[in-house]
Amino acid sequence: MRTVRFDAFGGMPYVAEVPMPAAAAGGAVIRVEAAGLCRSDWHGWQGHDPDIPSLPHIPGHEFAGVVHAVGDGVRRVRVGDRVVVPFICGCGECAWCVSGSAQVCPNQWQPGFHGPGCYGEFAAIPWADFNLVALPGGLPFEVAASLGCRFATAYRGIVDVAGVRAGEWVAVFGCGGVGLAAVMIARSRGARVIGIDVNGRALALATQAGAESTVDASTGDPVEMIRAVVPHGVDVAVDALGSAGTAGGATRSLRITAAICRSASCHRRRSVIMPPSPCTWSSAVNSASTAATAWRLPTTRACSPTSPPGCLIPHSSSRARSPSAMHPVR
Repeated sequence: MRTVRFDAFGGMPYVAEVPMPAAAAGGAVIRVEAAGLCRSDWHGWQGHDPDIPSLPHIPGHEFAGVVHAVGDGVRRVRVGDRVVVPFICGCGECAWCVSGSAQVCPNQWQPGFHGPGCYGEFAAIPWADFNLVALPGGLPFEVAASLGCRFATAYRGIVDVAGVRAGEWVAVFGCGGVGLAAVMIARSRGARVIGIDVNGRALALATQAGAESTVDASTGDPVEMIRAVVPHGVDVAVDALGSAGTAGGATRSLRITAAICRSASCHRRRSVIMPPSPCTWSSAVNSASTAATAWRLPTTRACSPTSPPGCLIPHSSSRARSPSAMHPVR
């Protein structure tokens, strides 16, 4: 079969002929009909992800297609099923998977990282019955390909973690793949959304996706512009970029007793020190998730700009075990 692969980190990808993958016991082979390109794929190509075990490597983790073959023991998935694949495949048996948090499965397998990905005509995945998600007949593959990564990430953050409600103000910092998905999902729940970016084309897309207002962060302090629209601050802030600047801006844009969601890239690639803020909090609820992390801020205390870093302190919460955004084939 034909694939796109690279022989060295940062090296030029190229098209190559490789053997067809086989379906392992419990797994499946998918005929790839559509695939997406994610910033995480760039990180993998650059050698930033230690999960890539060997070279040459076939990248890609956002995809949808048709089941081509199944391995021994597969019961619910059948050849010919139209499916989408989550960007993290859980084992389906550990306590985390059973409780609905497969995205933190300690035995997880990620296509395009732990093994060959979807930038080829076919891709093999493990634990098919648990991971493959059936697609409605009318949903195009090119739309479905984005569901397993950027939309699942945004959905868990907006719905399961932050619990966005109708009428709430949601600020989305970074209007790329995850950010635009967050805009759409928040708007679908009746929220009032502000999109923040430095790129005019991204802001135009955010408006098309449902943002009520947009902020061009290249022209000034985005928090001041947000508070010109919502003087007391937003109810939920989403950092869909994952930098110290966007994490700090998202924090400062919040009203008291609000929530902040940070995208997977922030947690997976590096730590971010939250800058001191004149309105921060005495305790916070941290919902641990690779897909998205949020802090619900139930109580307040004065925290001046001279306070030391760390006044926003995450604590564990049972909300981390909320249902996954994606469900297996039934």
